[in-house]
Amino acid sequence: MHQNAASPTLDGLFRRILARQPDALALIDPPDRMRVTGQPPRRLTFAQADRAISALAAHFVDAGLPPHSIVAVQLANTVEYALTVLAAHRARLVVALMPQLWRHADLAVALNRVGARAIVGCSRIDGVSHADLIMNAAVEAFSVRHVCGFGPDLPEGVVPLDDLITQGHATLPAIALDARQAALISFDVTTNGLLAVPRTHLNLISGGLAIFLESGMAQGGTLLATQCMGSFAGIASSLVCWLMSGGALALHHPFDGEVLARQLVDLNCNTLVCPAALAMRLGEDEDLLDESALRNIISLWRTPEQVTSSPPWSSRRVGLTDVYVFGEAGLFGARRGREGAAADIMPGPYGAPRDDEQSPVAGETLLTDAGTLALRGSMVPLAAYTAAARDEFCRDAPPLTYVDTGYAARLDRSSGAICITAPPPGIMAVGGYRFQADELQAWARRLGDGAMLTALPDRLSGHRLAGRANDNSRARGALAELGLNPLMVEAFRDRVNAD
Repeated sequence: MHQNAASPTLDGLFRRILARQPDALALIDPPDRMRVTGQPPRRLTFAQADRAISALAAHFVDAGLPPHSIVAVQLANTVEYALTVLAAHRARLVVALMPQLWRHADLAVALNRVGARAIVGCSRIDGVSHADLIMNAAVEAFSVRHVCGFGPDLPEGVVPLDDLITQGHATLPAIALDARQAALISFDVTTNGLLAVPRTHLNLISGGLAIFLESGMAQGGTLLATQCMGSFAGIASSLVCWLMSGGALALHHPFDGEVLARQLVDLNCNTLVCPAALAMRLGEDEDLLDESALRNIISLWRTPEQVTSSPPWSSRRVGLTDVYVFGEAGLFGARRGREGAAADIMPGPYGAPRDDEQSPVAGETLLTDAGTLALRGSMVPLAAYTAAARDEFCRDAPPLTYVDTGYAARLDRSSGAICITAPPPGIMAVGGYRFQADELQAWARRLGDGAMLTALPDRLSGHRLAGRANDNSRARGALAELGLNPLMVEAFRDRVNAD
């Protein structure tokens, strides 16, 4: 297959930067990585990163993974994440993103759903043995034939990969890739259940481009990403924007406020990608903003219905770009003006800058007859969502040209702007993790009589989980044994009486 010069792959973007500046700094680990994974932090130039990517790609090929097979990835927010994604693409594989908080139950379901042939993890993250998690999940996924990981003390059966980064010299012949082929799979929770959402290189680059253009990110600067890459929004706002800027990508494992402040100053970061709650908090810390070289903050809103009611942005030196994230369906960005209020979102095409009719079109917003917000454009994976909708309602229905996000929306009578008013019914969001409301009650019932698990409204994260059982300690242990993620397990933590 021949690669279209106008439509590069992610690896193609990386190679372009490599050819220009092989000795420039490319990837920077969190300074507290020893605490997170038990390994010292790494710093890699583009040339060093390229050797590591080639060595990892050669390993995947030598392991017998055929082209276009799926390799699942669950890693901390460290340089290995970016290296593994790019290496898989160089080996003509498709990456399936496994969110970091997923445990045995979620991992096993997702691995079987996509038929993953391999999984890459690490020995531990924040004291949790993720190597054991991926091994146990792989046992229940008959398609998985190759389990490998980074870090010390990996269990038997997990192939170590660290030496490939530090000592690897294997190379692969350059292979022309088609940017229209699947590159990545992420997972969304809809009213129909868990949905695997595949995207091509073009979809990924379009998502990153929407953020990159709207934010006005500088070329060649240092981008600090606090958002894990286990989702479309996470990887588009970090890895893809980094490849577009041609600078360095510094990573922060969420969350340590002192470490973040030190990174912003020590690394001269000019752009920060972070969750909305953190962005709003930073807006109140004028001293930190003044001490750093920061010029742009990209704020990811997993609760887009909350953007318009957020506090105005007061900093004149640091710009804020709100990124509206609609699960895994798509996103768009809107940079705040001088007055600091959230920008109006008008129906129709959006690009950057918004007042330039010749600007590139990143996508399009529209309202459905049901009063919900829909998206279409080059980043939106129509096939995944419209196929699920046809299977649910009518297989003979004509194909849709847009994806209905399920978010209730209306037009403002005075301005004509879109007002997003409520999240999809039956879906609970806790930060970047979404659950079906019925799923929470199903797990609570497995704990016996008197157990309750519910989602309470939260101003910025959407919801927070709270649980009650006759014995909270036993409930936590039972949920952990069932392989549920920590959000559910810790909902049953013992409350301390303030009196």
